[in-house]
Amino acid sequence: MAITPLDIANMALAVLDEAPIDSLDQDVKAARLLNLHLDLTREAELAKCAWVFAILRATVAGSDTGGDCGLNFAYELPADCLRPLPPTQNGEPDGVPISWRQEAGLIYCDQSGPLTIRYIANLTDPNDWDALFTEVLVAALAVKVAHPLTHKSGMIDIARSAYDRALEAALTANAIQRGGRLYTASWSSQRGDNRIAR
Repeated sequence: MAITPLDIANMALAVLDEAPIDSLDQDVKAARLLNLHLDLTREAELAKCAWVFAILRATVAGSDTGGDCGLNFAYELPADCLRPLPPTQNGEPDGVPISWRQEAGLIYCDQSGPLTIRYIANLTDPNDWDALFTEVLVAALAVKVAHPLTHKSGMIDIARSAYDRALEAALTANAIQRGGRLYTASWSSQRGDNRIAR
């Protein structure tokens, strides 16, 4: 089933027990607020975590900057990159880490190219998203618009609770990569003995 940005917006309104809208361009307060926040909230939620579905790989050619700090190879990040993941010698998540830093749209490192980088991509089509990310985004949108739309502090709490539950479900299902490898919860966490640390 295809999902649209309007569906995302209406799911966020449902969290707040608000009536659905017909269009994000509709001249009503809910539509204006959701239209204002949707893209930025999507980018922020993608960038906050290493969502497995949003991790892409690119091999980029670099140039020797001739610098004397040791990080004298510069690589341009792909246009759809929200943030790079720490680069390794072989480009694999469990590879040997290399020294690097990011400045604007460039990565500087101590390894000559080409360099294989992994990065969080700015995926804008809801049909490319993991269902667990969609749940997190819906709740994050509800948090953003709860106060200006409803003026009820209880709705903010409901939206935050929905966000926490959605994020925990994503972590438990390994939809988010932790560190250099996929996160695997300990047996006690999977049983529910304690909350997953964020």
